[in-house]
Amino acid sequence: MTYCVGMVLDKGLVLMSDTRTNSGVDNISVFRKMMSWHAPDERIITVMTAGNLATTQAVISQLEERDKAPADRKNTVFAASTMFQVATEIGRLLRSTIEERQAANGAAGQGRFTASIIVAGQIKGMEPRLFLIYPEGNFIEASWDTPFFQIGETKYGRPILIRAYDRGMSFEDAVKLLLVSFDSTLKANLSVGLPLDLMVIERDSFSATHERRITHEDAYYQAISAGWSEALKEAFVALPDYSFYAAEHETS
Repeated sequence: MTYCVGMVLDKGLVLMSDTRTNSGVDNISVFRKMMSWHAPDERIITVMTAGNLATTQAVISQLEERDKAPADRKNTVFAASTMFQVATEIGRLLRSTIEERQAANGAAGQGRFTASIIVAGQIKGMEPRLFLIYPEGNFIEASWDTPFFQIGETKYGRPILIRAYDRGMSFEDAVKLLLVSFDSTLKANLSVGLPLDLMVIERDSFSATHERRITHEDAYYQAISAGWSEALKEAFVALPDYSFYAAEHETS
């Protein structure tokens, strides 16, 4: 399992992913799940993946090969005129990759090779855009009503995102919010783990404004983790006390 979040702000895009993959408790590895390509002053495209590792690695490898294609060969992903077209082509690539692997494995392959992808980026002259691509290849786009997407182990980190997200927040506050969301997930699920990959893409920059790998030794992450735990305890203590007598009196 994994955990990735893509978030749209007025200022641009903020992306974070974990790096843990596992096949049982005794086979845990680290794989990068965030990949990015950019053409200076023209476009940036970043993807984050969750699901079957063989499937997601195959998709990434094919994208890498397309990025290296000769200039005279049309590249439908990196020469696309809109981010919508980029998402459409990556969706086709994901669907065909899953179908090929399931067909090669027969009945035993059904459902084993599924994956999902978050696609984020901006092309010059257009707005930053964020898409969530499903295993079937279809996708949805982030909007005012749905300003962030999660893939992988989503349930533990979602409540804080829903309560604290603000489209006008600063990049720094967005990173802090994501770290709280990831810390909550890390505490609850062993299939998500450090290090974390972070990327901030400022509107009209067409490159990574800030990029960082966050490890166990990261002082800021440690401060966020300890501070959030303590703040939750203090908030719990500050809540009104429950009274057996009051409850009995109200029901009598």
